[in-house]
Amino acid sequence: MPSVPPLGPALCRLADSFLRQTGRNHSTTAAAAGAAVLTGALLLAASGSASAQTVDPTTPGSSAFTAPHGASPASGLVQVAGPSPYTLPSEQDSAQEYVAVAANLRTEQAAEPQPEPAAPEAPAAPAPAPEPAPEPAPAPAPAPAPAPAPAPAPQWSAPVPGAPTSNPYGVRNVHYAAGYHTGVDFAVSPGTRLLAVGNATVVSAGWDGAYGKEVVLRLSDGRYAQYAHMSSISVSAGQRVAAGQQIGRSGNTGNSTGPHLHFEIRSANQYGKVINPIAYLSARGVTDF
Repeated sequence: MPSVPPLGPALCRLADSFLRQTGRNHSTTAAAAGAAVLTGALLLAASGSASAQTVDPTTPGSSAFTAPHGASPASGLVQVAGPSPYTLPSEQDSAQEYVAVAANLRTEQAAEPQPEPAAPEAPAAPAPAPEPAPEPAPAPAPAPAPAPAPAPAPQWSAPVPGAPTSNPYGVRNVHYAAGYHTGVDFAVSPGTRLLAVGNATVVSAGWDGAYGKEVVLRLSDGRYAQYAHMSSISVSAGQRVAAGQQIGRSGNTGNSTGPHLHFEIRSANQYGKVINPIAYLSARGVTDF
């Protein structure tokens, strides 16, 4: 190390003047400042002269922070402690589970590769909507109840239903032209309704001598029915009538001794061509006389 040259007379005078100015009772701070000035003067003297003391940049030296590092340890290297009497808890355990990894070797566990997400399956085509169940066919409207069949029209009828007879057929009497009674008399009051005994056609309707007001019907079987001594007539010749239909009213006209209905069944439309009217109608189911 080079020796420090002795202080020159000018420097000594400068230091003596400084000490006189500051005095011994100056504060520690002033002394420190003076020491700093003194130190600077010493350095200048050591370098030879104040004008030659220029500070040059220094070259960095080596240090622990700039020394090159060694090679990095392998990332998978594991440091294991020295041999010890330690035994595994059981024979089935693996020693790898109890290895101590040095702190400077701990690295983030490599993320296990995750399976690529499966491509989303294309949405299944929606199931076709079930066809709506066919609406039940409307129940057929109930058939209207058939109208009750009309009662069959009577094919045959009594001329005066329920009327009693006053003079039967065939009774002999010399006062009759035929010598016997050619019909049957029903005892009825004047104005009683008289009915056609069967379906027929009116042959004649009007006055007929001893029979008074008279109606003759030609029946469906070709026989003839005669009504005599009527008080009124309600049909006319050529008219069609049905069994049970009214043809007029009873009376006391013509050759009669009292109100009644003289009724005949003839095989031909002639006087005396007669048959028993009660037997004829009874054979056809008529019983109400």
